[in-house]
Amino acid sequence: MIGRLRGELLDVENGMAVVDAGGVGYEVQLPDAVIVQLPMIGERVDLLIRQIFREDGVSLYGFMLPFQRRLFDLLLSVKGCGPKVGLALIGQVGEDAVATAILGQDSKTLTRATGVGARLGERIILELKDKIQEESFLRKVTAATAPVKRVLPSDELVDALLGLGYRRGEAESAAGEAKEQATDVQEQLRIALRLLSR
Repeated sequence: MIGRLRGELLDVENGMAVVDAGGVGYEVQLPDAVIVQLPMIGERVDLLIRQIFREDGVSLYGFMLPFQRRLFDLLLSVKGCGPKVGLALIGQVGEDAVATAILGQDSKTLTRATGVGARLGERIILELKDKIQEESFLRKVTAATAPVKRVLPSDELVDALLGLGYRRGEAESAAGEAKEQATDVQEQLRIALRLLSR
């Protein structure tokens, strides 16, 4: 099993990064919140990996934080919540907000992620609330949910959008609007992607 991948970032496109480790290019699927934290192409990257085996092949999913990977594992244990939905929840809602929503039984927050309807949101809460409330895991949630706000320099947010395949002009425009509406990096990305999807 691959648990960690460290190497040169070769490419980022359509939610997937290619990492060269030991001369082998590994394709790793990433949540949006991780994509905006990646270094520039050609630089070294260090990802925590969850390797999933299926009949049609093997897939790698990458995360920056142990908490993100742990939450991804828990989400996959819920019927109807596959890897795409798990990535959407972490990438579009944010791991801290997902954990808080589960603890607060707030299914509406969970439905902000692509692929999560009201019924699935309620099932996630029902099946994961006790697991997240376990003392050892709750300490991790508390540490992870400490408010951390940072503003990306405009060129970094633009570069992140360019890495997702958008043209420079539209990326700069969306980034400018996103920065006027939010200071948190994950929220900036969500706003920019929403503007670009119109």
